[in-house]
Amino acid sequence: MSTAGQRRALGRYGESVAARRLVADGMVLLDRNWRCELGEIDLVLRDGTVLVVCEVKTRSSDDFGSPLEAVRPAKAERLRRLADRWREDHDLPADEVRIDLVGVLQDGHGAPAVDHVRGVG
Repeated sequence: MSTAGQRRALGRYGESVAARRLVADGMVLLDRNWRCELGEIDLVLRDGTVLVVCEVKTRSSDDFGSPLEAVRPAKAERLRRLADRWREDHDLPADEVRIDLVGVLQDGHGAPAVDHVRGVG
């Protein structure tokens, strides 16, 4: 498998881990890998009455920093625009929207480490 293929597979794995974790924590999964011309949302969930747009960052090591360090303010702003677009496309009212981040670190030794940060942007 190519390096790009390995990264995609690792990303899909991390998104599945994150989705299972968030659903186990009581959220409802509404959408995965939703795309439009503005970009992609990894996971869309509902946490009570709050619409949650979740960015998932998966790494196989922390050699280049934590997965959580990968989302900068510009990315958070783009996720907010994507959340607005997702709501428009699904005819949902302007409920509260929260941008969350899940970092998944799978170094090949046991279960992955999963960090969930609520309200990053």
